[in-house]
Amino acid sequence: MNPVKLLHTSTFRLAMLYMVLFSSSVFILFSFIYWEMVGYMAMQIETTIEAETEGLGEQYRRVGIEGLIAVIEERISKNPKDSSVYLLTMPNYTPLIGNLKEWPLVPHTPGGWLNFSLTNVMGKSNSYHQIRARRFRLADGGYHLLVGRDVRELNATQSMIIHALGWGLAMTVGLALLGGLMMSWSTVRRVEVINQTCRDIITGDLTRRIPNKGIGDDFDQLGDNLNAMLDRIETLMAGVRQVADNIAHDLRTPLTRLRNRLEQLRGQVTDNQQCEELIEKNIAEADQLLATFNALLRIAQIESGSRLDCHVQVNLVTLVQDAAELYEVLAHEKNQSFTTQLTRGDIRVCGDRNLLFQALANLLDNAVKYTPSGGHIHLSLTQPENVAEIRIVDTGPGIPEEAKEKVFERFFRLERSRNTPGNGLGLSLVVAVAKLHDSQIRLEDNRPTGIEVVWVLNLVNGG
Repeated sequence: MNPVKLLHTSTFRLAMLYMVLFSSSVFILFSFIYWEMVGYMAMQIETTIEAETEGLGEQYRRVGIEGLIAVIEERISKNPKDSSVYLLTMPNYTPLIGNLKEWPLVPHTPGGWLNFSLTNVMGKSNSYHQIRARRFRLADGGYHLLVGRDVRELNATQSMIIHALGWGLAMTVGLALLGGLMMSWSTVRRVEVINQTCRDIITGDLTRRIPNKGIGDDFDQLGDNLNAMLDRIETLMAGVRQVADNIAHDLRTPLTRLRNRLEQLRGQVTDNQQCEELIEKNIAEADQLLATFNALLRIAQIESGSRLDCHVQVNLVTLVQDAAELYEVLAHEKNQSFTTQLTRGDIRVCGDRNLLFQALANLLDNAVKYTPSGGHIHLSLTQPENVAEIRIVDTGPGIPEEAKEKVFERFFRLERSRNTPGNGLGLSLVVAVAKLHDSQIRLEDNRPTGIEVVWVLNLVNGG
């Protein structure tokens, strides 16, 4: 299936809309978790630092500077790998005790909070640390106390959550894209089945129906409704066709009787030239009506497929030669040039020779009828790519593009005044014969003027 066509389906666009909404929801949820967790951990660290600062300040007030040094030294010695950071300095920032070598030279934030990085911390093997600390000045001696904690765990948690957020969004987008493609492919496949059925029906196969999966979804319901509509249309068209066929069949008998009576009357009227001429005109009109009704019945009989014997092989070379010999004489009578180009050897197709000859004769008759005096008609038979191809090219007025499909309809004629003899059923019979033989007929323009009829037939056993 065409990927570009798949990406332009409404199902895929709807899936992408849901992907955007769902991804936004996931992003908002992860952001909320991130801010809540990181905020909670940062608050815990600051609360711990404040508690230690107050506790050490209380120790200083109780036991003085020597006692405070002992307390800090004891805490460092007990947990040398702990994340706590201590530094007690003289008023001039000369270190007295602590696991920092020197006072960090960083600007102080409101409330005495400091954020700095260290590449080494005394008693620890780590090479890089992020520190969150608070400075405290001892009131009596002017000593400076710094208490902090290593916030690597907080930073690691932040990175982990951001990493999880990125992967979560990537997986959400990927799964949503995959789901959208799968949904679109499934939907487009079922829609394409309906479209293909409709195209087959448009080309004339009214027996086609939309397949039903039997799962009762909306596509099955749509297919059932379309099939019911097609059944109704086929019934109506069959009724109309049957009415036309019945009329043709029922009127052919009385018209034949009428013509016979006119023939008898013509034999009795011998002394009145005016009556003889009138009878001749009526007989001609009766013959035209009989030809029309016979053509309708012939088309109905061909469309039923009852006359085709698929075990009979027809040599198209001989058939085309016979048709060319017949219409070459008619073309010369109209001062038209008639040429042929036939492949040597046998080109055999499966079908009814009489029907194939009648269809080819109708096509040649149209070419002779509509090509003006001095025009040219060319008939060719070739065998390209395991098919037989009959081409009839004339230099007549041609057929407008909008009428190329309509000319195959019953009673359709380009000449609105209908002054030219004919009943508009010739090409309808040709199409019926072509469909009966599973072949194709198309009309092409012959530049600068005229029309080219191409009839493609399948060879016996593919050639």
